[in-house]
Amino acid sequence: MNYFDRARFFRTKKRLGQNFLIDGQTISDIIDFADISADDVVVEIGPGVGFVTEQLVKHAKKVIAIELDEEAIKELKKLDAPNLEIIHQDILKTDLSQLSDGKIKIVANIPYYITSPIIAHLLGEVDDLDNKNRNKITDILLMVQEEVARRMVANENSSAKQYGLLTILSQFWADVEIMKLVGRRSFYPAPKVNSALVKLVVREKPLVELSDYSFFRRTVKAAFSQRRKNIKNCLLSGGFAKDIVTKALEKLGFSENVRGEKLSIQDLGKLSEELLLEGKNG
Repeated sequence: MNYFDRARFFRTKKRLGQNFLIDGQTISDIIDFADISADDVVVEIGPGVGFVTEQLVKHAKKVIAIELDEEAIKELKKLDAPNLEIIHQDILKTDLSQLSDGKIKIVANIPYYITSPIIAHLLGEVDDLDNKNRNKITDILLMVQEEVARRMVANENSSAKQYGLLTILSQFWADVEIMKLVGRRSFYPAPKVNSALVKLVVREKPLVELSDYSFFRRTVKAAFSQRRKNIKNCLLSGGFAKDIVTKALEKLGFSENVRGEKLSIQDLGKLSEELLLEGKNG
């Protein structure tokens, strides 16, 4: 029986964002892109009825499948693989650091409406310097909405709509790359949007080294808070003092009229450090 027929017999739940991957080539690509060896422990988020899971267990030392849907778990148990552990739990409430003694790889086909919270849960926020989940993870292979994937890999030269807070959240603690675009017909039921496989290789150190990461988070949040406003007005709206903003921008040679989405992550780091310094001097 092919993947389509197998998926069709399962009652999918829209509230859980269930769209099962039924394209055999993409499932094979996931195994290749995840670069799984016989020594690897793989945590699969949102395995559904187990089409990817049944391939993962053939390659990994152990697969830990985290699934919220009880009916899907019944299907997963039918795989009867000795190296498969099934956890009935919400991923956002799961402490990944407790799942394995060593490092883990993540493979995930996640509900698109919670992509950002899941990335934050796996990697930590920009000021979360010792995130216990991130410290356990070597790399992450995510199936996400194509539009979201474009935002994850964007930079200051990308479309203004693409580069933003999700870009910084994704890239601050990982190298991010789109591995493959996946059409809507690769899923059942077919979603309304196209998808993409994105790989995140976790960094040991953040992309930008700073003296105050919480201050940087505040700066970035302000910089992207009002996209039609220039960086000066965004910072003023974010509670930064006018004289400090003016001095910092002038010292860095940044125009007051530049928009936040035209500054690289490194530039935003420099801006944050300069605002902090001017604040202390003032």
